Amino acid sequence: MTSLLTPFQCHISDEVIADLKARLQRTRLPDQLEGAGWDYGTELTYLDELCTYWRDEFDWRAAEARFNRFPQFTTQINDENVHFYHIRSPEPHALPLIITHGYPGSIAEFLDILGPLSDPASHGGDRRDAFHVVAPSIPGFGFSGPTRNKGFNIGKAAAVNTQIMEMLGYDRYVVQGGDFGSAISGAMAIDHPERVIALHLNFILGRPADPANPMAGLSDGEIAEQEWKRNYDLHESGYQAIQGTKPQSLAYGLTDSPAGLAAWIVEKFKTWSDCGGDIERSFSKDHLLENIMLYWVTGTINSAMRLYYESIGPGRAPAGGWPRIDVPTAHARFPAEIRPIPRAWAEQMYNIVRWTKQPKGGHFAAFEQPGLFLDDLREFCRDYR
Repeated sequence: MTSLLTPFQCHISDEVIADLKARLQRTRLPDQLEGAGWDYGTELTYLDELCTYWRDEFDWRAAEARFNRFPQFTTQINDENVHFYHIRSPEPHALPLIITHGYPGSIAEFLDILGPLSDPASHGGDRRDAFHVVAPSIPGFGFSGPTRNKGFNIGKAAAVNTQIMEMLGYDRYVVQGGDFGSAISGAMAIDHPERVIALHLNFILGRPADPANPMAGLSDGEIAEQEWKRNYDLHESGYQAIQGTKPQSLAYGLTDSPAGLAAWIVEKFKTWSDCGGDIERSFSKDHLLENIMLYWVTGTINSAMRLYYESIGPGRAPAGGWPRIDVPTAHARFPAEIRPIPRAWAEQMYNIVRWTKQPKGGHFAAFEQPGLFLDDLREFCRDYR
């Protein structure tokens, strides 16, 4: 079945790059109130600085070389185009792993961990921790290109991932995810528990045992986290409401303006990371722009946002919630995660066998803290080799 796969290399034309730079040169910035900072959204001075760097210094050809360091393929599954990395480990007893990104991330999040995962001995690790790594671009994101059909949701993305693994000849494997990748990985475990050996999540869902008394049994710290979460939702969830209801209207501006696209995405990387208010404590400009470029050059911000509409828009979330997942599950809790779920709540939905609190990092765990992320995933998977 591998004859259905087409080898892929990233190469963007000089014309696309020239058009991008011309648009950045013509950027018309909005006003900003004195002392506003990031309170109203992405801060003006920082965005201007980032866009100037993007136009004058960012080296897309060097970024392309990073994207092209590992084998990539495209294929067609259920009338959708799918791009993915497939890195076979040199270690014969490597464990198959599929790892899925979320929004507004991309496979750019994983560029620094693909080598250590697949060939740990060459990166100062133990060869016994090797994985055969599959890292898809969710259809609608990056090099997968825009989705073509209404109704492409988390469940269909999970079916795509399962089909990729079948095409590659893997019948038993570990699944890993954060953000949408967590939901997609969980759906794989629900639909095919006979194939999923174990589930590793850096973003986890949960529900109280007694919805009428949700705080029962929680520690003072866990109750404080839920108070923080309520305040977070009050101030930070507008993007989700827009993307879950009218993503098309927003997409016109983000598809036409690189500055607008950068502002929409960068705000989340600042807010969702453990950066102490300084985004570049967690992500360099080059790393931020590698991710943003994937949305720009492929024109996929609309279809990426559409996954909210199709999956969690009004009336589209699963009625009654998700069924319990019995596959052994690990959660790596990074302190700046935007949805801090108490373990007792997560245990209502998952078979939790490992729960580790990390010392630093946030929502984009593999991107922000690759070392901690790798250590936790490797340690968990040693029991399932």
